[in-house]
Amino acid sequence: MSATLEINNDIALIRMDDGKANAINFDMLASLNAALDTAEAEAKAIVLTGREGRFSGGFDLNAFASLGSDVYKLLDAGAELVLRLYGGPLPVVAACTGHAIAMGVFILHACDTRIGTAGDYKIGANEAITGMNLPIFAMELARDRLHPTHLTRAMIQGSIYNPQGALEAGYFDMLAQADEVEAKALAVAAQLAQLPAAAYAWNKNAIRKSTLDRIRASLGAHHKL
Repeated sequence: MSATLEINNDIALIRMDDGKANAINFDMLASLNAALDTAEAEAKAIVLTGREGRFSGGFDLNAFASLGSDVYKLLDAGAELVLRLYGGPLPVVAACTGHAIAMGVFILHACDTRIGTAGDYKIGANEAITGMNLPIFAMELARDRLHPTHLTRAMIQGSIYNPQGALEAGYFDMLAQADEVEAKALAVAAQLAQLPAAAYAWNKNAIRKSTLDRIRASLGAHHKL
């Protein structure tokens, strides 16, 4: 199981759960995109969440290793997911249930409203620690969503935050208790679903157009970095 979908009262709840780290690989991406297909057709807002203690540990490093020189295909597929979330027509609320590392936080950046679980877990982009170059979509989303005073610390120096620090840095918009975070996200999504849909979609795309355009232009070009 990679991602599941439930729709109730026009709100699509998409849950990532591979039983492990919720790693982002082609299977998880296919499952998420299938869920988004249905959500965009049948719902008015989306809540994206993980399982208890884990939102996503980032890209599947085993998949990276097996792809060899084709590793950029997985990066492009990840970029296409964040484009879909960040530029898509529906409101997207993240309910972060635990650790979110690397691609996990870039998915958070791509959600419109991000609610984190209060607790003891880690949030951050660890590419500087692991010796990886940041993909363009990660840099562009970070510029848009992180507070400027944290951009160097978070993205260049690879600082990892606790939930309160992540709130201050701009990874989250608010925190909720662990047993309340999903309900809070559903409530926020229900409120956003009441906004005029056409205007929400147009304004979301227009405000983010320059970021979306730069990410789109990076597709197929990661190997040139």
